[in-house]
Amino acid sequence: MPTPLRIGVLGLTHDHIWDNLPDAATHPDVRIVAAADPHQALLGRVEREFHARPYTNPETMLDSEELDAVYVYADNASGPELTELATSRDLHVLVEKPMAATLAGAERMLAAAEAANVRLLVNWPFAWWPQMQHALKMVQDGAVGTVWQVRYRAAHEGPRELGCSEFFCDWLYDPRRNGPGGAFMDYCCYGAVLARTVLGMPTHVSAMAERLVKENIDVEDNGMLVMNYRHAMAISEGSWTQIGKLSAYMTLIYGTEGTLMMEPRVGGRLLLATAEVPEGLEVVVPESASENRSATAHLAHCVETGSRALPLCDAIICRDTQAILEKGIEAARAGQTLPLDP
Repeated sequence: MPTPLRIGVLGLTHDHIWDNLPDAATHPDVRIVAAADPHQALLGRVEREFHARPYTNPETMLDSEELDAVYVYADNASGPELTELATSRDLHVLVEKPMAATLAGAERMLAAAEAANVRLLVNWPFAWWPQMQHALKMVQDGAVGTVWQVRYRAAHEGPRELGCSEFFCDWLYDPRRNGPGGAFMDYCCYGAVLARTVLGMPTHVSAMAERLVKENIDVEDNGMLVMNYRHAMAISEGSWTQIGKLSAYMTLIYGTEGTLMMEPRVGGRLLLATAEVPEGLEVVVPESASENRSATAHLAHCVETGSRALPLCDAIICRDTQAILEKGIEAARAGQTLPLDP
């Protein structure tokens, strides 16, 4: 791997880019070289804060700069085209969750990366919580026995109310650019990828996607996705109307020998309840390995060593997650529980 790994950014309208760029700017093995986006205000910011050369056209940037990888942080619908532009030039790709707007788009991205023999990783912000990584290891090691339910809730008052940028909100509320949905696509995706990681692919899916509170948007403001397995179930909730933080971003994993409850964000507690300690005890969470502390660190590590990505960031698992979400939207519209093709 060249040192440092030279990164170009394709798209700046996903607000999560401004959480990831500061980390990339200080990582010793990475250098942010350039960024492409049609919005001058965003180009001005990335140039001013991170000294990235600005381009309004992604192909011009890719043809003009010597790069090793790209970050894709545009709207979900643009992900496949931008990924194909990058992989056609043998560049590795890190794309922000949930990978694409549609299953067909996710499959295009996966095929493009495989054809070019480059790495494709998907960034999920909760993948870098030490307690999430440790909980998944505990599950894998059998600490809670056989898992029979996974539950995750992502919720806030709404993108505008949260203070998301006008550029981000512009496509989050667009059912074509976000995907066929609003809060469902934006937030039920987290629980879907977690369930896929822990339990695999469900046999059936049911869902609800409703506009319950906000009258001035064209997409649902609340969603719930239920995934049925032969001997387990998973529930993913997403809300853009929740007041306060109670219950938001909580993870629950239920097994035959124990229950894990995880608080959100770095620093959140991980609690384990067992038959002997039904009230639960806090688990001592070890510090994450350096390569698992951020999307930037993980991409650099995977490119350098050829190591597999963490399951939450694995492109095949994220493609499967897209299939679950798409079937969920179909089930919500039909008002039925639908089988998921293997």
